[in-house]
Amino acid sequence: MTDATDNYTPPAIWTWDKESGGRFASINRPISGPTHDKVLPVGKHPMQLYSLATPNGVKVTVMLEELLAAGHAGAEYDAWLIKIGDGDQFGSGFVGVNPNSKIPALMDHSEKPTPVRVFESGAILQYLAEKFDNAFLPTQRAARAECLSWLFWQMGSAPYLGGGFGHFYAYAPSKMEYPINRFAMEVKRQLDVLDKRLAQSEYLGGDQYTIADIAVWPWYGALAKGLLYGAGEFLQVQEYRNVLRWTEQIARRPAVQRGRMVNRVSGDPASQLHERHDASDFETRTADKLAAAQA
Repeated sequence: MTDATDNYTPPAIWTWDKESGGRFASINRPISGPTHDKVLPVGKHPMQLYSLATPNGVKVTVMLEELLAAGHAGAEYDAWLIKIGDGDQFGSGFVGVNPNSKIPALMDHSEKPTPVRVFESGAILQYLAEKFDNAFLPTQRAARAECLSWLFWQMGSAPYLGGGFGHFYAYAPSKMEYPINRFAMEVKRQLDVLDKRLAQSEYLGGDQYTIADIAVWPWYGALAKGLLYGAGEFLQVQEYRNVLRWTEQIARRPAVQRGRMVNRVSGDPASQLHERHDASDFETRTADKLAAAQA
């Protein structure tokens, strides 16, 4: 592997004179704000989610499905597809919900007279937990601190996995030894942190399944199963046996299986539910996709 940065000298002043970023170059820019006018749709349920089934998006759909499974009817939601490759996140309506133009974004229309916007996936998980009687969020001080510590661990760690390792390993226009090695080392360190914690307890926060698990699983569970960036062998994920045990345990939860389908547009057609507007969509739309795949 050669390092394409060997002969690069940064200029005195950086200027944006060309697209950069490999596969996602068209959506990267050094400015914020909308690029076009587009009103967001609003469905019939209290919760309106605008998202895509990336790991960050999956966190919120899993949380909503878990809340519904636990009997919180107020968590019924419409999940609208935001195609980030097409720039939907730069529409004026979406920017109004999330000025950072990243999925997921949530509008809670049950709050009157003005709906509440919530953006950043960790903030959405905490907001929903607190709204619904501290569901999946301990109330005892020490347990709550442990849960929130792992939630914020994920928020701080995953950018090294996604924007760091994932970008340079899978999406950068050329393979560069230094950044791949640097971020691979960090990701393996993170897996080791998780593995040691999960050797001590069933779940990240302790003996109860919490929003910490819901936040971490879509990133590190997918990585442990070799589904993220196709990097399972490269990172030797089978070494992290406690992470694998935890990954499989969470993957068996029906709400997790449903949540993972919502806003998914890749993979097996039977695993995709592009938009979710009713619980019955999982049966009817999945059946339609299976029939189409078999035709």
